[in-house]
Amino acid sequence: MTPSQRSVRRRVLTATAVGAALAAGVLALASCASPVASGTAGERGPSIVATTTQVGDFTRELVGDTADVTQLLAPAQSAHGFDPSAAQLLALADADALVVNGAGLESWLDDAVSASGFDGVLIDASTGIELYGTDDHDDDADADDADAAADAGHATSDDDAGTDADAHDDHAASDDHDGHDHGDGNPHIWTDPELAEHMVHNIAHGLETVPGIDAGAVTANEDAYLAQLEALDAWIEENVDTVPEAQRLLVTNHDAFTYFIDAYDLTFVGSVIPSFDDNAEPSAAEIDDLVAKIRATGVQAVFSEASISPKAAATIASEAGVTVYSGDDALYGDSLGVEGSPGETYLGSQVHNATLILESWGVTPSPLPAVLQG
Repeated sequence: MTPSQRSVRRRVLTATAVGAALAAGVLALASCASPVASGTAGERGPSIVATTTQVGDFTRELVGDTADVTQLLAPAQSAHGFDPSAAQLLALADADALVVNGAGLESWLDDAVSASGFDGVLIDASTGIELYGTDDHDDDADADDADAAADAGHATSDDDAGTDADAHDDHAASDDHDGHDHGDGNPHIWTDPELAEHMVHNIAHGLETVPGIDAGAVTANEDAYLAQLEALDAWIEENVDTVPEAQRLLVTNHDAFTYFIDAYDLTFVGSVIPSFDDNAEPSAAEIDDLVAKIRATGVQAVFSEASISPKAAATIASEAGVTVYSGDDALYGDSLGVEGSPGETYLGSQVHNATLILESWGVTPSPLPAVLQG
């Protein structure tokens, strides 16, 4: 997929049903997390609450030290099974703005807003982003036909759009997704850096409407951060392009990387947990099926995720005779990492993920652009 085609694809993003999905979003993230604040409320301008680690990071990048940011989700915590604490509800009650991932991720949002009495500005980072469903990448590789799986090449298009690369490009640059149920779409939109740019723009636009915000600072910080995201996207694409499409195979812990897979023309062979929700459990039949797919396609690695137990991934990798990436080499999926880890920021998490995936294909990544160093 050329850069211009990717750009066209992004311009067809549509905001259907995202508002409703948002309203279903903040209650499950908070019970296991402690608030992460950038300061004491009221000391540094408006008080802002952010739900997930990703939108928390984006928000802090945008406001700098001009506003207080409280993050509900703790690093390495899943966004799929959260219930806010009393202290977090109190922070939400006093907040001037609430920044959410949206796209149905925070299935607890309605209850949290109602319980807290929050009446500030609600900022949905997913507004205008078209959600992909379960059929929008291929996780049905035929384990009995390795040649067919390898010939599939770019396997992230859906059945309606065709299965070859050209059909995928047509699908990506059109409104084919309009027929999908966006309410059940994959909410892990930040895994594509270009969609992360869209999220950052949405957050910046929303913050500028918050009383007392320093809009000039937000705009300046947005420009600087978007330049970093653009450099990140270009760096990943440049390195992935050194690998033939048929060899860009990926097996992950759960189905969280749809947008990354689509952005860089990877083939999704399958996930340990065959669900958007990392709280789901694979059945014995699903485990056997994934092992068969790994053997048939020639996948060399299974990637665990930092916020999920690696046991099932390790078991599947062992049965298939391939490498498991876990511990410090796990991917950052649903959550960023703890302070001091490679994934403590969004930029760091993406560099970490891309580097490990490239290395699993035998590629040593090129040096990072200067704007991403330091």
